[in-house]
Amino acid sequence: MSANTCSTYNTPLSDRQQKEYVSLLDLCGLRDEGDADIVALMTDDYGELIACGALAGHTVKQLAVAPDSEGQGAMATILSALISEAYARGVHRLFLCTKPGNLQMFRSMGFHTIIETADAVLLENRKGGLDSFLASIPKFEGICGAVVCNCDPFTLGHRHLIEYAAANCDDLYVFAVSEKGSMFSPKERFEMIKKGTADIKNCHVLESDMYLISRATFPAYFIRDEERADLVKSDLDIELFCERIAPALNISKRFAGEEPFSPVTRAYNERMKELLPANGISFEEIPRLSEISAGKVRSLIQAGELEKIKEMVPESTYEAIQRRS
Repeated sequence: MSANTCSTYNTPLSDRQQKEYVSLLDLCGLRDEGDADIVALMTDDYGELIACGALAGHTVKQLAVAPDSEGQGAMATILSALISEAYARGVHRLFLCTKPGNLQMFRSMGFHTIIETADAVLLENRKGGLDSFLASIPKFEGICGAVVCNCDPFTLGHRHLIEYAAANCDDLYVFAVSEKGSMFSPKERFEMIKKGTADIKNCHVLESDMYLISRATFPAYFIRDEERADLVKSDLDIELFCERIAPALNISKRFAGEEPFSPVTRAYNERMKELLPANGISFEEIPRLSEISAGKVRSLIQAGELEKIKEMVPESTYEAIQRRS
């Protein structure tokens, strides 16, 4: 009789567990993206690791079953263990990103397709989640634009981008990225953007609800080449925007700030230049205000040099920084 055992562990794993986990991922053509909160491991009656999976925030990822153990229900057991652990932690909404070839398997396990490209498919464990999100957003006639921003924290550079975008459309949606930031929480960033743009009457600040530019929502652990993985994630995000979000909200323009520092963000902007116009959405990249960046502001906060921040952020952002310092 099989004595397979499935257990969940908080990260970091022990050295032995981590080595076995990474080895199994590698055997299955996958890689560890290194951001898991919980890892599920299944061993056989000899103590050999035969299946694994991980939970990173709201995202189930890095699901793998050893070739000799396929077809024996190991994947379903791992997924069930991760879902149970998520629910126990109060996380009831889960995303899963995988190869299109795995789509039917995960559909049979209760996940629903959000968007699919040639290289990846994004699923969610609730039916119609994106439709509900879009239905909750006010709709406008005329020329509608969009800005998607992280704003960790919200600076005068972000304000400059949003002011420009709002002046070039009738109504502007500003989506605050909902994933965890390096310094400020999603709620803090959302409030900074909302207060910092309150005087721009045609600007509508919204939470992205993890449907826009979320590294957590769009993992690519199933692509070995990390450079190509970033491209796959960009294409999935842009396809989701073009196929589902923009048509529902009558968005015909998208704006972004130019990115001289981050190669990943710069490559994402380049991809938007290619794909958005092909889908009938114009794209404009706005020059950055010199000497202002969220990264520089974060460095000054960490150094305790708050006075130097004043000239880089709106007053409402400065007040928020003071409250938490």
